[in-house]
Amino acid sequence: MKCLVLGGGGFLGSHLSQALLEAGHTVRIFDLPHRKRFAAAPPQRLEWVEGDFANPDDLEPAVSGCDILYHLVCTTLPSSSNENPAYDVETNVVSTLRLLDLARKKRGVKVIFVSSGGTVYGIPESVPLDESHPTNPICSYGVTKLAVEKYLFLYRQLYGLDSCVLRLANPFGERQEASVLQGAVSVFLNKAFHDEVIEIWGDGSVIRDYIYVKDAVDALVRAAEHSGKDRLFNIGSGQGRSLNEILSEIGQVLGRPVRHAFAPARACDVPANVLDISLARKSLGWRPRTSFQEGLRATLAWIKKGSS
Repeated sequence: MKCLVLGGGGFLGSHLSQALLEAGHTVRIFDLPHRKRFAAAPPQRLEWVEGDFANPDDLEPAVSGCDILYHLVCTTLPSSSNENPAYDVETNVVSTLRLLDLARKKRGVKVIFVSSGGTVYGIPESVPLDESHPTNPICSYGVTKLAVEKYLFLYRQLYGLDSCVLRLANPFGERQEASVLQGAVSVFLNKAFHDEVIEIWGDGSVIRDYIYVKDAVDALVRAAEHSGKDRLFNIGSGQGRSLNEILSEIGQVLGRPVRHAFAPARACDVPANVLDISLARKSLGWRPRTSFQEGLRATLAWIKKGSS
């Protein structure tokens, strides 16, 4: 199949694009100009298209001729999205509606959307959270992700547009930028490796589900072939770790304690979020194969390579 990866030059998108190429698919990457091109492949297998997701004139030629549309683009972060919800909606929801309008006019196209298992549920009634848990996000980022999910359902009902939604936990691994404010594991590991102080929001008791990026990508690749009735899946490790536990495990990998300091808690952080992944196991035949420690060691090796 010919796969369009919207946001294919980023952390998750670059790993997904490589996995799709390895699976024998043809890949078109759509991303902002000046993205670092992570891999080389014959031009008949890999195409790079530069553009702005919010610009319809850029989007239409990118979609043309593709069978699978992987939607990974997001312009905001959970921590800052509440500062300007209108921008969040305009750049993410409205732009996605333009994408869906293009997709519904083409026969046989499937949209695979990366949603947020960490934010769409809000404060949990119980953990682990399965796909039927109430969705009450406490940040605009989660609200817009949920809105796109609902529009995908609407377009499937109205126009028969095929789609699949993966509510992803917190991915980590090689190529994740340590300079951004998202991705606690990679950010913490990079700071600890360079013996910098790690800032923790709150007392470190916040629990999250962390998944190694190549396991997350495996689920995305499988979703392209999936045709069953279930179209919404949690994708995570199924295990929760507090920030304090992450600090401890990073210290074990490095062989020394890590320096850290506590800061006031953030309003956008729910106390715990662990995903129930049993439906993905059953319907996609998928399961995470990389332990947290193995993922840490692989990420550390990449950090070391970049620092040498």
